[in-house]
Amino acid sequence: MGAPRSIRHLAAACLAAGLVAAASAGVAATPPSRAIEELTWTEVREFVAGGGTTAIIPIGGTEQNGPHMVLGKHNVRVRALSLEVAGALGDALVAPVIAYVPEGPIDPPGSHMRYPGTLSVPTGAFEQVLESAARSLRAHGFRDIAFVGDHGGYQQSLVAVAARLNRAWSNTPARAHAIVEYYRAGESVYPKLLAARGYRDEEIGAHAGLADTALALAVDPALVRNARLADPPRVADGVRGDPRRASAELGRLGSGAIVDATVAAIRAAVRDRGARAARPASSPVSRPDRIPP
Repeated sequence: MGAPRSIRHLAAACLAAGLVAAASAGVAATPPSRAIEELTWTEVREFVAGGGTTAIIPIGGTEQNGPHMVLGKHNVRVRALSLEVAGALGDALVAPVIAYVPEGPIDPPGSHMRYPGTLSVPTGAFEQVLESAARSLRAHGFRDIAFVGDHGGYQQSLVAVAARLNRAWSNTPARAHAIVEYYRAGESVYPKLLAARGYRDEEIGAHAGLADTALALAVDPALVRNARLADPPRVADGVRGDPRRASAELGRLGSGAIVDATVAAIRAAVRDRGARAARPASSPVSRPDRIPP
């Protein structure tokens, strides 16, 4: 049997009062989802009004990942890990994944475009999408907009777009942040964790190898074709490394490192934005972070 109507009405009233109190106190109430696309517009408005003014723009990519891993690996992974980051931050929501990114020349095909299913767009078009997405979020009240990219090829574009936006927004409280620490954690911290457990560099790999495949297994095992995982790896098949000993357990080492590094980087960027806002106009401002070559 359901609860009496009076009790249900009282519970609903208490919930509504709690949301109002949270908003008036400047504390973002926990939304039904951290994904903007899974919320209503009024839920987003209430979250922002309650102090939830950080937005994460996850960037993936649609590219070949060897015969054993699906083309949408980056998209699934960056969404899942960004949602974890947003939950840990508490005041953040996650925008829809940007899945169309530069993946190499189209005609004639080069880089990942040599493999069927890969989708590529020009760098200029990609950067315009990033900029427009960030401007849209700023228009709705978000103050800290973080670009988080799962693929190495466009990290410099994230830095460049954030710098352009911050020049345009210099007299406003909003800032864009290129969170290159997300990618760095997967490319440097995670391989060291694997190496400490006895895995060789040539096995860990740079693309679709053990590290990459283990991360996919940790996020969603359906991303990996187990029947092809046992095949000897070949560079001609788009594999740089050896994924055969990959496991979800190993992948969780990487996903944890990525989430921790990203949470710390966004918190630092938000603090820095606040500090900059408090400085006199003549105070020097450091250049945006750069990723190593």
